[in-house]
Amino acid sequence: MEKVERLISIIMILLKKDVVSTKEFTQLFNVSKRTILRDMETLSLSNIPIYSVNGVHGGYGIMDEYKVDKRLLSSSDLENILTALGGLEQILISEGVEMTIKKIEAMVSPLAPKGSIQLSFYDWEGRSEIRQTLKTCQEAILKRRVVSFDYIDKNGTATKRTVEPYQLHFSETSWYLKGFCLQRMGYRTFKLSRIEHLNINEQTFSPRDDLLEHEQEANYQPELVSVKALISPVIKDQFIERYARKSIEYYSSDYLLATIHVPQNSNGFQFLASFGTNLKIVEPKTYVEEFRDYLNKMVEKYTSKGSH
Repeated sequence: MEKVERLISIIMILLKKDVVSTKEFTQLFNVSKRTILRDMETLSLSNIPIYSVNGVHGGYGIMDEYKVDKRLLSSSDLENILTALGGLEQILISEGVEMTIKKIEAMVSPLAPKGSIQLSFYDWEGRSEIRQTLKTCQEAILKRRVVSFDYIDKNGTATKRTVEPYQLHFSETSWYLKGFCLQRMGYRTFKLSRIEHLNINEQTFSPRDDLLEHEQEANYQPELVSVKALISPVIKDQFIERYARKSIEYYSSDYLLATIHVPQNSNGFQFLASFGTNLKIVEPKTYVEEFRDYLNKMVEKYTSKGSH
C-alpha cells in the first residue's frame, strides 16, 4: 500500500474508532512501529488533530470535534456501500472506484465478514475499450473542457461534433454522454460506443443557465404501451424480476398471463422477441399486428433469394 493510501486509511479508521493501538496498525498495514510513528507525525504536521494515549489500552485517537457523526453511517451501511461498489467496479471507471473501495474498507472493521453478497456482470471485451472513452469524458467534464469527436449514427453515417460535456449516464447495458452540441446548438445524448476519435480541446466552457431546466426535461420515459402476453413458466422468473409478481396470473397448465408495459418502439419489439417461442402477445390487437410485421421482416432476411 502506498504511503498516501495508508495515511487516508489511518484517518478513516480513527474517524470510526476511539483509540487504536500501534500494534493494530502494524498488523493491519504490515509495517513497522517506526513507520506508524512517522505516519502519525506526518498527519499531525498536516493539521490532523491526532493525539496519543499511553498505558495498556494506549494508542492513537483523533479529536472528537474532527469526527463525522457516527450515526450518519453504521458499519452495515459501509459494508453495503462496499458490496455495491465492488460489484459495480466492473462497469464503472475502475481506478477511482478502487480508491474509494480502499477508503471504505479501512472504515469497516477488518473482522467484518466479506463476500456475503456478490454481484456479477458479463466481462465483455468491448467494455475495456469504452473505459478509455469514459476516462476522457470524465476528465473533460471535471476540467470543463469542450470535446470533439466523430459520431456514427445507427445507419453508419459519421458527423463531426463539438460538445460541452455535462454528464456520463449508464443505462441498462450502455454508457451515454449528455452534453450541449455546438453543431446542433442543443442538448444531445451520445452513446459512447458510437463515438470515435475523441479529443479534449483547449476551449473551456461555463455551464449554461438553462442546464437544470434541461435535466428535468431530459428525465422523460419513452411512451409505454400495456401489453398482455401468454408466457411459458420457464421465463416466469425474468418477468418477476422486471415487472414483479403482481404482473403475472394463472392462465392454464401450460401458460401464465403477463400484463406488462413496454416501449412503443423497436426496443419493445426487440425485448419481446428475445423470449422466442416462450411468449405470445395476445393484446392489444394493433400491437400484435405491428409485432408480427417486425418478426416477418426478420424472417425475410433468411428467406429471400438474395440473402447471403
